[in-house]
Parts: sequence; structure tokens; C-alpha cells
Amino acid sequence: MVSRTIPVDTFDLVLFGATGDLARRKILPSLYRRFVAGQMPEDARVIGAARSEMDDAAFRKLVAEALEEFVSKAKRDKDTIKAFLAQCSYIPIDAMGDGGWKELKASVRDDVVKAFYFSVAPSIFGPLAEKLRSFGIACENSRLVVEKPFGVDLETARKLNTDLAASFDETQIYRIDHFLGKETVQNLMAVRFANVLFEPLWNERYIDHVQITVAETVGVGGRGSYYDKSGAMRDMVQNHLMQLLCLTAMEPPSQFEPDRLRDEKLKVIRALDPVSPKDVVRGQYKAGENPSYVKDAENPDSRTESFIAMKIGISNWRWKHTPFYLRTGKRMTKRMSEIVIQFKETPHSIFERDEGSTANSLTIRLQPDEGIDLSVTIKEPGPGGMRLVNVPLDMSFADALGPDGQEIPDAYERLIMDVIRGNQTLFMRGDEVEAAWAWTDPIIGGWVERGDKPQAYAQGSSGPEEALMLMHRDGRRWRDLEEG
Repeated sequence: MVSRTIPVDTFDLVLFGATGDLARRKILPSLYRRFVAGQMPEDARVIGAARSEMDDAAFRKLVAEALEEFVSKAKRDKDTIKAFLAQCSYIPIDAMGDGGWKELKASVRDDVVKAFYFSVAPSIFGPLAEKLRSFGIACENSRLVVEKPFGVDLETARKLNTDLAASFDETQIYRIDHFLGKETVQNLMAVRFANVLFEPLWNERYIDHVQITVAETVGVGGRGSYYDKSGAMRDMVQNHLMQLLCLTAMEPPSQFEPDRLRDEKLKVIRALDPVSPKDVVRGQYKAGENPSYVKDAENPDSRTESFIAMKIGISNWRWKHTPFYLRTGKRMTKRMSEIVIQFKETPHSIFERDEGSTANSLTIRLQPDEGIDLSVTIKEPGPGGMRLVNVPLDMSFADALGPDGQEIPDAYERLIMDVIRGNQTLFMRGDEVEAAWAWTDPIIGGWVERGDKPQAYAQGSSGPEEALMLMHRDGRRWRDLEEG
């Protein structure tokens, strides 16, 4: 299988927060990989912008160091890096004052796509957008990219949307969620809507339940003070897991077109049932080989969750009796993100069954080994009767891409190029963000009002025991993290 590279139009990308961690780890390396792939035009330009005083040479040194650390050696060719660095420049910018804005206006071109990437704190989204408008830098052919968090509740999300809307049209705003740029997430839509095999079965009649898991082995050390104001619900469920749920549950859009697809996702969010306290389990990792959560957060009285598991219902015709189980946590036994579609048992079996289920399941693996497998029941080879066994029909993307060992593009590579193309399909719309917070706020408000404390769980585990009971009481079980 050979992937096709389709070049994009010439662009100027202004990267605000260009000296920050996200720019170094993800954004700049992703742009370089697209340059190596021949997708980024030779006359495209990357303009770094931040508070730090530095010249072009110092910025290019910073970019080169980021490529050295975060790009594989196979892609680091000396001449290619030199050519990429020649397209990079830097302008010191005062986000709250007037410093640097006239220089930026003189640097960007009006006859190419202009993308402004806000890799900065949300508190300065509004001021930056206003400066771009008041200095005449933004125009109709401009695109604005903003990173999460998109607020911490409905009120702040609405304010962010209002601030951005004062300077940019909704069609120009790209709210980035890197989960949506993952190859397997996009393949979820292809599996559902391009194969007649699955869509007739994609409903409560044939699907017993859906599991969505995002497990991490790392803790919150290094960003503990930030995370303690957020927690797993705000940091992961309200955005990443919500997006995965929407893509799994949504109705087929009439066309694969940005607003029609996002309309269907919005319908899912608005159909989510209120969540009962008994259907939510929150946890904090205890001390183990590494410090405890409260130590990492530097807050011994913290009631912020580093783990959450939930049972969610969707009140529509397709999913009324099919629960969705979501879980995410830090310091768990394995790093893994996946969606499991668990089908129901056959109505009647003509075979004698050993212990265990023979129900089919479809697993979409998002990381670390991206791919899809379908569990089917077959006869166990050999004489001695009709013994049944479950086996996976496995498609690992690493295998499917062939013997050349092509790297699967990072999610940011796809998303940044979509910004340049003007394709908003994989980006969240303002009303979608607000609807997600409108559903999330009462859940968070409920446990704050009740004074609920997270349950302690061991590092390297699957989370609190109460999370296992969340499914056991329904006669179901979580997929073992070690199976993924």
C-alpha cells in the first residue's frame, strides 16, 4: 500500500508560542515531515512569534534542535534540514501591546494562504485575534488554529468563542484536537460508512455495548499544578473521548462535508443522557515506584481525579439500549487508546459452548499499534468435535503500509495540512464545544457539591476496583489492558 502525497497551496504559517514545548515536540517536526514528503511547497514560510527576543538565526537553531530530538534519524537529511530552516524566520511579539505587530504585517504575504497558529494559553486567544484584525494582518483567506483547552466550563467556552468571533468568522476557526488526526480515527468513519458489512449492524439491536479507553502510563509530574485545576474529566473526557464517542455513535452524514459531519456529531452530544453519580468512578493514583498524584500536584488535599470511568446512555433510536463505557487515567498498566464495539451473542447457538463468550467484537486501536481487528468465532483446528475458538482478523497499519517501513504520519501533520487546504472536517465547531460543556458541567458540579473524593488506585493497575464494578454489575467486563 503506497500513500499519496498531495501538495498544498503556498502559505505563510505564523506560529504564536513558537518557543514553547508543543511547538518543539509536535508542530515544527510535523511541518518538517510534510516538507520531506514534498507536501509543503518550497516557497511556503514558517514565521515563529513569541515574547522571547531572538533573531532568525537563533530561532533556526531552536528549530534544528527540535528536529534533532523529535524527528527520526531516517528523515534527518542535512541538506533537507538546511532547506527547511531557510523557510523559517522569527519576530518577537508582544501579545498585549503593540510590539512586533507592524513587523509581522510587513512579513506576511497577502496573496497566499495565511494561517495563524495559537500554541499559547487560552487567556490570550482573544487579544491575539484582536491584534491580527486591528493591524490588518488577517484577511478573508486567513485561518486561525487554536489548541485546547477550549475553556474550563460552558461560561468560559462561550467567552472564548465570542472573543474569537469578534475577529474571525466561524469558517476561519480551526479548533484542533489531535485525536481526530489519527489515522485509525479517520478509518473508523471509513469502516462504518464505506462498508455495507457494518452499517446495518451498527445499532442497539446488534451491539451490546461500546468501550472507549485512553490509558496512560505517565503521571502528571511537571504539569501537576495545571492538571490539578483540570482533572481527567476536563482534560480528556470533555474533548478527546467525547470526539471518539461522537464518531462512533453519529448517524451517516448525507455527504462527507465538514458542517454536515459536525451537525451529526452535535446531535449525538445533545442526545447524551444526564449521568447518575452511581455511573461515575473517579480515582487518584497512590504512591508507588513514582510519587503519588497529590505529591505530583503539590496539593495534599486535592480532590482532582487522575482517572475516571463512566457509563453513558444515548437517547435516540439507534442507541437507546446500548451503553457506552468510557475510561481514562494516568499511571495505568499500559499506554493504550482503543474503541471496542462489542456485538451481542448469537440469539441461539447450535454448538456446545465452553466457558467464555463467542460474541464478535470490533477493536479500533488508536495507539500505540494503530490498526483494526475483528474477533470472529471459528472451529478450533484438529479432531475431537466442534470446539469453538475466537480469533482476530487483524489489520495492523504498520503491516498494511508494506515492507518499506513507512512511518504513519503524526496526527498534527494531517491536521496542519487540512488547515492550509481549508478543510474543517476534523476540527470542532463552536456550538459543538459548547454542547459538550453543557453536558459536562452538571457532572462536575454534582461531585463538587457532594464533596466526592476520588478513590485511590495502585500505579500500574487498571484503575480503582469500583471501575471494574461499574461494568460487573451489568454483567459485562472491561477489556483487559494487556489484551490491547
